Amino acid sequence: YSLQINPASYVNPDHLHYFKFIGRFIAMAMYHGKFIYSGFTMPFYKRMLNRKLTMKDIESIDPEFYNSLIWIRDNNLEECGLEMFFSVDFELLGEIKPHELKPGGAEIMVNEENKEEYLELVTEWRMTRGIEEQTKSFLDGFNEVVPLEWLQYFDERELELIICGMQNIDVEDWQKNTIYRHYTKTSKQVQWFWTYVKSMDNETRSRLLQFVCGTCRVPVGGFGELMGSNGPQRFCIEKVGKDSWLPRSHTCFNRLDLPPYKSYEQLVEKLKFAIEETEGFGQE
Repeated sequence: YSLQINPASYVNPDHLHYFKFIGRFIAMAMYHGKFIYSGFTMPFYKRMLNRKLTMKDIESIDPEFYNSLIWIRDNNLEECGLEMFFSVDFELLGEIKPHELKPGGAEIMVNEENKEEYLELVTEWRMTRGIEEQTKSFLDGFNEVVPLEWLQYFDERELELIICGMQNIDVEDWQKNTIYRHYTKTSKQVQWFWTYVKSMDNETRSRLLQFVCGTCRVPVGGFGELMGSNGPQRFCIEKVGKDSWLPRSHTCFNRLDLPPYKSYEQLVEKLKFAIEETEGFGQE
């Protein structure tokens, strides 16, 4: 599992001191080359790097909310007769907290002309709601030990490896605890996939795990205990698309969409490109 900040942490009046201490602790561990076992969500690493968060970053932490945004993006609100405004509600400990996405947002209706602005603002709000002060305290503490500008040489996946380290990944356990949709264990594309995984070095395997699962960490009990957004969720390979497509991943379901490639070389080329270019289009 991956850690994220609880918006309800304010019930402890000293919570910001704790977050600052945690930031200092993790920075100190990183400075001395020590690793932590349970890392953060990938969007949090992007926040540490001050990278812009996008709508697809929401899927790994709130797939239901993500799907609702995809529906809004892909449908004509006016034709559907849906009335929406630049305001949102957030329930925290039984209390409904209204929030305007822009000044006067409660009176501004969302339409096809301003829909992109709405999606951008609501994405930013969802990724920061109720955790702005905690995140700042964490980063302030981290920055006191390791200047945040030192991290700018890395991307979020590299930062996870620096903080959490690389495990020795047991490919046999991985393969044994993988399920298939529209493929079988004997499908040639599945056999090619595992042949390629076995040929990888440990860093590349960690990158593949990050691509599909959103983290490079394997549970103590092995791949049989992988968790998704809704509980236990084994690694899954699903047959999707055409051989001209790139593989795609669904991190909240630990699922790899693997097109029916016609050769081992084509599978390696497409999968390698997708892993290396995750930020662009390979991940959902």
